[in-house]
Parts: sequence; structure tokens; C-alpha cells
Amino acid sequence: MRYAILGDIHANQEALEAVLHDSSLEGCEEYACIGDIVGLGASPRECIDRIRDLDCSTVKGDSDEISSEISPLDGLNPILKRMICWTRDQLSSDDKKWLRGLTLVSEIRGFTIVHATLDSPSSWAYVVNEFDAMASFSYQHTNLCFFGHTHCPKFYMKDDCVSSEAGDRIDLRESTKYFINVGSVGQPRDGDPRACYAIYDTEQAWVRIKRVDYDSGLAQRKLIDSGLPPLIRSEQASDGQA
Repeated sequence: MRYAILGDIHANQEALEAVLHDSSLEGCEEYACIGDIVGLGASPRECIDRIRDLDCSTVKGDSDEISSEISPLDGLNPILKRMICWTRDQLSSDDKKWLRGLTLVSEIRGFTIVHATLDSPSSWAYVVNEFDAMASFSYQHTNLCFFGHTHCPKFYMKDDCVSSEAGDRIDLRESTKYFINVGSVGQPRDGDPRACYAIYDTEQAWVRIKRVDYDSGLAQRKLIDSGLPPLIRSEQASDGQA
């Protein structure tokens, strides 16, 4: 069986549809979502509806949390605050209730999904190196866990020690634990602007990072038509919870 593991969609409907189309061509039969369905993009309700239609295991991201609450937005940079306020206005009460009800961690048929870290999933810490990954491995009860949050795909491995690599594919070994960042569907931040997701083949035991072209011009026009900034630089979006 092949799973499409996706997340950090950030209300980018065009990127999401491109990924879902590509995953069907790749033979993916099941889906899992590592969170941040909304925030930063112009199509939050459409993306929520699409993920809900998939009826797949989904965990909560920090943008999902902050967009579905009524808490003050103190500490956020002005651009991010503006976008979160706008997103809150677009979501229905049912959308917000569904987002609030998402769990932080989920185990699915032998693997785990989380948005940020396993050691403290509600703190929304970033895993950017082997030292960060080490803490999550201590709380990982399956050999394989998928996560996101940094918007940069990366493989972390633990056997005798913790190591990492940034390739496009990895073959899984039974004796090794894996903590794999699947990248971002809606807003990659690693220099490659294409939508990004992961394919997990359970029978052949491999994971591949897949890049997909999409109509980014349309996504930006939607932002402009909504009165939102057409481009969000990675350092701006990372200054706060997003």
C-alpha cells in the first residue's frame, strides 16, 4: 500500500490539488496529514473541505490552532497577524470546531504523525538538526514517524546514533528508527518553490519526497484579490507561530 503524507498546506488550494492529483497517479491509496491546513494562503475553507473529504488521519498544526481560537495575537509580526485575523474571519464555526478537535499525535497502522515534535508537540518547537530530532526519538514508539513545521524535507535516522540526510528517497531498515520531515505542500522554504509531499510504500519499505509543479500565479492572484500580501518570505512567516 502507498500512503501520501502531506501537510503545511497553508490554505494553498492550487498546490493541494496538484499534490492530490499527482499522488493518485503515483498509486497512493491512503493519505495522512501532518497539519497546518490553514494560515498564510487564500483558500482556508476549501483546503479544510478537501482534507475532510479524504477522511484521513490528520493532526493539528500551530496555524490550525491559532486560526481556530479567539486568543489575542500578541507577539506575531504584523503581516502574520493580519493573515491569521483574515483566516479566522473566513472559517465557519464548524471549521474551527473541527480544527480544535484534531489531536497532536496519531499512530496509523505502524507509523506515527505529528506536526512538530514528539517530546513536546504542543510547544511547536522546530526540528532543524540531529540534536533536535534526538528528543523526539525518545518518545517515538513506532519505527517511522512523519512530521513537518519547518517546511523543509529531511530524513533523520536513529540506530547507534542519530544522523540525517536530505535526499529524495530512503529505503527503510527494520533495525532503524526514522523521523521524516515531509516538506510543505503550500509554502516550501528550502529554495524549491514546487509543492512537496512524501510517498510511503508500506510493502517495499521506502519513503520518497516528491515535488509537484502547480499554478502559483493563481494562488498569488487569490491572495491579492483577498487583500493579503502576495508573497510571504520564510523569515516573516517563521516569526511567530506559522
